[in-house]
Amino acid sequence: MGEEIVVWSDDEGSVCVAEAYCPHMGSYLGPDAGGRVCDGRLVCPFHGFEFDSGGQCVDTPFAAAPRSARLGIFETREVCGLIFAWWGIGRREPQWRLPGEEPEQAGWSGLNVQTMRFPGHPQEVTENSVDMAHLRYVHGYHKVNADYPVVVDGPYLESRFDFSSTRSVGRVAGLTFDISARARIAGLGYSFVEGREHSIGMDFRLWVLVTPIDGNLIDLTLVEQLGAMRSPKRRLIGLGFLPTGLRAPLMNKILASFQRKDVLQDVVIWTRKRYVPRPRLCRSDGEIMTFRAYCDQFYPEDEDILELSAERFSSARTATR
Repeated sequence: MGEEIVVWSDDEGSVCVAEAYCPHMGSYLGPDAGGRVCDGRLVCPFHGFEFDSGGQCVDTPFAAAPRSARLGIFETREVCGLIFAWWGIGRREPQWRLPGEEPEQAGWSGLNVQTMRFPGHPQEVTENSVDMAHLRYVHGYHKVNADYPVVVDGPYLESRFDFSSTRSVGRVAGLTFDISARARIAGLGYSFVEGREHSIGMDFRLWVLVTPIDGNLIDLTLVEQLGAMRSPKRRLIGLGFLPTGLRAPLMNKILASFQRKDVLQDVVIWTRKRYVPRPRLCRSDGEIMTFRAYCDQFYPEDEDILELSAERFSSARTATR
């Protein structure tokens, strides 16, 4: 979002996401400049000011801590070990929060995380969740079924779809996976997809997370997780012969490679397309305009806020060059 941040945890596990510059004399607080965590406090490398996980300066080496020395912090939430922070345009308070309870972890594999950076926009990426036609044309999926209504509830959107995909795994070519999925979206850059692959009997989770970097580049982070596969319906690449605890981690790596390949097909298009506000749609395009109407709520109409945000964005880019 055009800003440098620093993230750390205190001894009790409380996570702080804050602006990365000390309010005392402006020193950068990241580890590459000498910033460190000591006794659960973030310590400035320039004058040794110490900050707690609430952002407040609580100690200095040579004098009482000034009460006015406080870091700008971002509201956070931890989900399955992933740290999310709220960034509001013009520093506005959160208009929504991540939905639902934290997913159960017992019996699930660890998280497989991969991030790629490219020119783009979060709305373009998240629009894929309702763009069923591109699943057929770009990725070669078949039996695509999107005959479910897209549900919008304030800052949340839900879509469901089924499809089949034929892949090569190891030396075995032409294996078909039959998948049902539900995508739950919050805002413009958070998608949580839960689904099941029916031919094996495999449950999966996928987070698709998009963060703007500098007004041009975005980070797209994919996080995959599989449920325990106690009785796979087919012995894919010897899956049935492996100990139960090894099955999900192995398949998670395989599916992560499939996911990356699919996303890279999209990246080629995303990085070269332009936004068409009034697309000439056909019947197979699904609920594109429903999604775009949903997105409208996240763009402020106040010109002063937009100008302030643009100024902060420009200043942050200049400061980090």
